[in-house]
Amino acid sequence: MKQITIAFAMLLSVGVFAQTNSELKTHYEAYYKQMKKQGDVQGIINAMTHLNVLEPSIARQDTLAYLYLSEGKYMQALNTIGVEKNATDSDMNVEVKALALKNLNQPKLALEHFEVLFKRDPNVYLAYEMADMKIQVNDLAGAKSNIDYALTNVKDDMKRAFYESQQPYETSMKAALLCLKGLLTFSENKTANIDAAIKLMNDALAIDPNFNLAKVSRQALENQKAQQAAAAANKN
Repeated sequence: MKQITIAFAMLLSVGVFAQTNSELKTHYEAYYKQMKKQGDVQGIINAMTHLNVLEPSIARQDTLAYLYLSEGKYMQALNTIGVEKNATDSDMNVEVKALALKNLNQPKLALEHFEVLFKRDPNVYLAYEMADMKIQVNDLAGAKSNIDYALTNVKDDMKRAFYESQQPYETSMKAALLCLKGLLTFSENKTANIDAAIKLMNDALAIDPNFNLAKVSRQALENQKAQQAAAAANKN
């Protein structure tokens, strides 16, 4: 009789727990809809976190990580989905890992995920980002391959945003690629290639005379050239 009573109590507690879970899920689904209606991203994150605890879902987890990314919370995004490279990862999952690691100044790790994205959907924008990071980590051959691909496939109406100045701006993607190629050319040989690098900056500025990064880079290269000339003159 005692065993029957215990078993009945356990069944009753399981039923109550299931009912409570169902009620909580209904509550947080309604909360999620309300936060979405109000445009409250943190509220959406809170609701989705509770829903994921109550009913774990890979799709929900990926979306949660993407929301963290959109809010600039890069560590939280990575803590949600991890940094490992998995063949079964969704495109959203891989994109979050790539962008979060890039924004955390981890270009080598970020590039592993950018390579996956590029393999799945090669495009000019990804090629630019990858070439930029490869120059940073001194993979110059890899950067050259990405830039060559991008210059072959770039369209005249493509743009890229830049944020290095006080006022963010857009420029022609082709101009951006020529500027990046100039930086790569200089990195390959900082003495012999300086004139070729300056020419590429001028080519970029011929497309967009207001391209601030190309102006700044050209000036830096011209200063470097003057210093090299002065050093050579002093030796003589």
